[in-house]
Amino acid sequence: MCTVLWLIRVMITLTKKLKSSKGGGVPEPPKKRISVRDKLLVKEVSEMESNLPEGCTVRFDNPDILHSFGLVVTPPEGFWLGGVFTFTINVPEDYNIAPPIVRCETRLWHPNISEEGEICLSLLRQNSIDGLGWAPTRTLKDVVWGLSSLFMDLLNFDDPLNIEAAEHYRRDKESFRRKVREFIDKYTTKR
Repeated sequence: MCTVLWLIRVMITLTKKLKSSKGGGVPEPPKKRISVRDKLLVKEVSEMESNLPEGCTVRFDNPDILHSFGLVVTPPEGFWLGGVFTFTINVPEDYNIAPPIVRCETRLWHPNISEEGEICLSLLRQNSIDGLGWAPTRTLKDVVWGLSSLFMDLLNFDDPLNIEAAEHYRRDKESFRRKVREFIDKYTTKR
């Protein structure tokens, strides 16, 4: 008797599937799962936008795509005062296990940012010797504050990415300041 009931249920299920595939019924739309990254970004983007450091703005080319956006930093003080520096931030699918991928799109003379746009900021490193690298507890707000700080208090001449710029600073601070200004005049828009 159990076998007969099981067979009837299978036949009814198959009949329903057949009807829905022939237009006899309305098939359910496939359910799209929201990734962990996208769930986190909804919350983090809102938090980031409400807590931006002075001189920073974010730009979303498409407001429906939260995993790719621009950051504009206009330092309120220091060597780079008066420059406008643009960064692209791309959040990988395996975020928050992996850090965002950040690139400086504005050419500048800086010990921690190469002329090609690579950035030396420990919190952007997956693995960091100093223990200050990326961790799942970090957020986009931390990234934005870290990038902004590279133009002020996180400026690091002792562990540079652009060794030539760091040595230039150590050798002749006034000449370094002039070269920074030349790069700002040549490669950035003024605020």
